[in-house]
Amino acid sequence: MGKINGGYLAARALKDEGVEVVFTLVGGHITQLLYGIRDAGIKVVDCRHECAAAYAADAYARATGKPGVVITTAGPGITDTVTAMIEAKMLGSPVIHIGGAGMQAFVDTGALQCINSLEVMSTCTKWARRVVSPQRTAEYITMAFRYALADTPGPVYLEMPADVLAVPFDEESIQPRNLPKKYRTDAVPFGDPALIDEVAETLAKAKKPAFFIGDHARWNAQYGECFTKLAEHLQAPVMVCNLARGVFIDDHHPLASIGGRCLKEADVIVEIGMNNNYLVRRGWAPFFNAEATLVQIDTDKNFIGFNTRADIGIVAGAGPAMKQIYEALLKKMPNPVANGGWTARAKELNKEYDDIVNGAANSDAIPINPGRCAMEVVKFLESDKGKDFSIICDGGEASLWSGLFAKASRPSQVVTFGPLGTIGTGAGFSLGTYFGTGKPVIYYSGDGSFGFYPMEFDTFAKNNVPLVAVISNDSAWGVIKLSEEYGNKDYVDKNGTVACDLEMNRRYDLLPAMWGGVGVLVEKPEDIIPAIEKVIASGKPGIVNVVVDRVTLSPMTSGGSLSTLM
Repeated sequence: MGKINGGYLAARALKDEGVEVVFTLVGGHITQLLYGIRDAGIKVVDCRHECAAAYAADAYARATGKPGVVITTAGPGITDTVTAMIEAKMLGSPVIHIGGAGMQAFVDTGALQCINSLEVMSTCTKWARRVVSPQRTAEYITMAFRYALADTPGPVYLEMPADVLAVPFDEESIQPRNLPKKYRTDAVPFGDPALIDEVAETLAKAKKPAFFIGDHARWNAQYGECFTKLAEHLQAPVMVCNLARGVFIDDHHPLASIGGRCLKEADVIVEIGMNNNYLVRRGWAPFFNAEATLVQIDTDKNFIGFNTRADIGIVAGAGPAMKQIYEALLKKMPNPVANGGWTARAKELNKEYDDIVNGAANSDAIPINPGRCAMEVVKFLESDKGKDFSIICDGGEASLWSGLFAKASRPSQVVTFGPLGTIGTGAGFSLGTYFGTGKPVIYYSGDGSFGFYPMEFDTFAKNNVPLVAVISNDSAWGVIKLSEEYGNKDYVDKNGTVACDLEMNRRYDLLPAMWGGVGVLVEKPEDIIPAIEKVIASGKPGIVNVVVDRVTLSPMTSGGSLSTLM
């Protein structure tokens, strides 16, 4: 059999796991692993910053439904990813992070980039281990995948010292236990039949039922096609969070467009894979009806009863539970709801909010209203030329406007950050989404968040990623500036905001000249779509730099001060 090293053995295990692409920034400590990965036929995408590479792995996981892989060199290569790991952990996204380390013989001798990175990474992942034997690298890869996908998915960390990766050994010395087979299951639990029957009975009697699908549901979508049938049978409004958009119901569906503000009147609320955190006002009144019957379904018991009661709590996968509830409901209520009174009321509850949003979207003001900027981009996405695109929503106000208008008809067609509220994710998310879907990308960003990783355009260009960046440029850290002006008006009128202003109208559209791409400065709303089309025609990644006003606050921000979100 001959000689092999830990890097090649780990690469073989990644290949066996079905990994097709990894994201990295090269370093000496991980070279042997990258050699093995390349020789195994796995694509290596090299980024300009490790955190962007980790964001890419996260977005790849969201797009494909299977773990993304990021590989970083020792020391700062590892610590550069901390924010991305916490972003993945708080959202529940499975990321396999493999980090390099100095040779074990030189630990505590002041070796290059030798730090206690395992301790650091154990705080921002759900499982972290160091591999000390080259013969066990494949074994630990299988463990990493198992832990990343267990309960609520999330990021895991494996540290592989340089000698574990590089020192050759006899392949015959590998024990069968070091090459696990059938080491994890993809099974998703079904709900307790008695509790399923109780939910079906409750829904059959409900006058105002509503569904709320959370991020955790993304990872157990088997039988998910039953959900739309279930919602239609009950004529129940639907609200869908972040990761689950486009997975169980098309955002264009009439029931999916009226769920946002009806929860305060619903008499039965079924939460599926929900994290009742600040983004949904912790499940408290008045956002939720305090008198409603609350049903919570999750694979992880820790999220059942979190922040709010669970009148009926079911440990089950989202898709399997939906299938069970639908089948049980048909036995109790064979005829679908014909009365549209509840859906009409749900539309009415959304009207005031919709009027505000539509007013911004149709504004002809100059400078351009940021809501109009986002809506013009969405008009392109809804056109024949744009319907295949994904949209990555980055920044504060920019992500709120774009995420509000954009609609998902498939998983990861609309991508944004999770509960951590991380801005600057857009470049990495764009990269990972493209490699996960193979589809072109609109990278929509505020000017502040765009500044985090602009050199990832080198990565886009090198990998021929079909991408258009649209920058909603208000020359400010907009969400903070506007929140201060809105919530602390007396103080700001007297003293001004603090550290919120950026240089006016930076010409980000001039950057694409570096890679032979096209950039367009836009100051009128009707020019946004032609500018996008001009970049697409160039065949290279490009930038549309849109000058927007500095005064319009999104209804999501004005509807709740930052203090209520904290």
